[in-house]
Amino acid sequence: MADQAAAGVETHAFEAEVSRLLHLMVHAVYSNKDIFLRELISNAADACEKLRYRAIAEPALLGGEPELNIRIEADATKGTLTVSDNGIGMSREELKGNLGTIARSGTRAFLDTLANAADKNRLIGQFGVGFYSAFMVAREVEVFSRRAGAEEAHAWISDGSGTFALRPATAEEAPTRGTRVVLHLLDDARSYAEPATIERIVAAYSAHVPVPIEFRRAQEAAWRRLGEGAALWTRPRTAVTEAEYREFYGTVAGQYGAPALTIHYRAEGRHEYSVLLFVPEEPPFDLFDPGRRGRVKLYVRRVFITDEADLLPPWLRFVRGVIDSEDLPLNLSREMLQANPVLEAIRKGVAGRVVSELAKLASSDEALFTKVWEAFGSVIKEGLYEAPERRDELFKLVRFRSSKGGEGWRTLADYVKDLRPNQTAIYYILGDSREAVAASPHLEGFAARGVEVLFLTDPVDAFWVRTAIGYEGKPFQSVTQGAADLDLIPNAGGEAEADATARAADIATLAARFRQALGEAVSEVRASARLAASPVCLVAPDFGPDRQLEKLLARAEGAKAGLAPVLELNPRHALIKALAGRVAGGGPELDDAAWLLYGQARVLDGEALADPKAFVERLTRLMEKSLG
Repeated sequence: MADQAAAGVETHAFEAEVSRLLHLMVHAVYSNKDIFLRELISNAADACEKLRYRAIAEPALLGGEPELNIRIEADATKGTLTVSDNGIGMSREELKGNLGTIARSGTRAFLDTLANAADKNRLIGQFGVGFYSAFMVAREVEVFSRRAGAEEAHAWISDGSGTFALRPATAEEAPTRGTRVVLHLLDDARSYAEPATIERIVAAYSAHVPVPIEFRRAQEAAWRRLGEGAALWTRPRTAVTEAEYREFYGTVAGQYGAPALTIHYRAEGRHEYSVLLFVPEEPPFDLFDPGRRGRVKLYVRRVFITDEADLLPPWLRFVRGVIDSEDLPLNLSREMLQANPVLEAIRKGVAGRVVSELAKLASSDEALFTKVWEAFGSVIKEGLYEAPERRDELFKLVRFRSSKGGEGWRTLADYVKDLRPNQTAIYYILGDSREAVAASPHLEGFAARGVEVLFLTDPVDAFWVRTAIGYEGKPFQSVTQGAADLDLIPNAGGEAEADATARAADIATLAARFRQALGEAVSEVRASARLAASPVCLVAPDFGPDRQLEKLLARAEGAKAGLAPVLELNPRHALIKALAGRVAGGGPELDDAAWLLYGQARVLDGEALADPKAFVERLTRLMEKSLG
């Protein structure tokens, strides 16, 4: 221990989440161990791109090595594999922070998701924990790094058992600039020191990273190129194979498999830029991150600038890929990223192209588009609220479950095509789940008349539907708000409405009595056209917010109480007819009935009873009276 201290060696424990992750790696959770090399190459490429950008303002950082590269060296005799880059490098504190703690790696989210993942192999790159995958094949990992422009170099060493060591690195160990990662391979992983294995993995996963990749066996003098570092997006689409797209998609998205949609084009004219974007089939882990940030990389003339430029609106944040501008300056500041008119024009143009390509996919391959919609539909609908200028375009994409669609999805065009005679609105119901809204009594009158009701169960639905004017001249109308104008719509079977209702005068008297008993709990009591089987329901006043929106607003901290709801009575229900027949005689039981029916309506609306004790007492009194 004293010798280690004298040599400047410090031993540190990994953070708890990193220790858990290393345990998973060491115990071979993942079937495809090849991805460790893809992740190390990806990290090396990022380091080179960061230096390329920094060197625009500080050319001296490149020193005597202006050409950036990644080098892989294999020693089958010693059982080692070394991945080196001459990129930005890391300081001692960066080694400690980046490799010993969670830092920005997303390790906690990775671990939380791991248990439920169907394909665990794709998670490593997706969660940014790629460096730790080295422990799937190595008994010990050494990292030697020298920050660009710095004199001192440092070493990070660990066997993945729970601790890591930090010490100064010698001149022989560390590169003149950048990072060397040395893997001491496990006995059953020595094939990763064989040239054929390395060449196969690089060809499969990393042939198109934007930095040249070179390889040699130990003691060989010459390096061989495995990857040219050519930017795939600069080539015409006809010159790129599906396999190359798929491989590059894995690099930028951290996912295996093929993307649902590839968008590759070059924009020319007032602004010139190249675009290579991918729409995944499955949602990334950070889809609902509160920051709602995109993950599209910005390049300027093949120089990586940033992946934080928000090149697509938040409602397209699931898209992955790169945009390379010919017009932007290389020395973009954070302020210029926010307000640059060229960048704003790119944002607008690319967003429009993504939406149009999604529309083409919906027309050409409904099954594949359905997978995309089921993964990202709730995010795309945010655009209906945030981008009203694109609402007409997005209305062609949006899909809904409905009272008519069964297990399938319905479009607004489908809905309008099937409008009932005299139907003047597009009806919808908001709720927390499809099952909850399907069981709502508010649907009964609409179902009897064959009127389709859209099920809106995503939180954003409550906001966009209030700001949308309508579709094809038909306004959106909530079935839980205002009066239901259904009298002019015939019953689904064509038969006349049954006349087995209580007398209007009796219903009006009962409503007045209920209104007096309930006081400020309701704003109105009236007969209902929307009910068929249930005796009562609650609806929002004509000019108040929808019931579901009011609940969402009420959950917000400091939200004020909304307008009191309207209690609607079903004049065709046996219970309401019986109460209406007794209203002339009065009696305290009518007040109890009013509160019990109001409580029943709250429960059917997914709310808790306002006063459970009083509800039970009233119910007991009525039961005693009826049984007595």
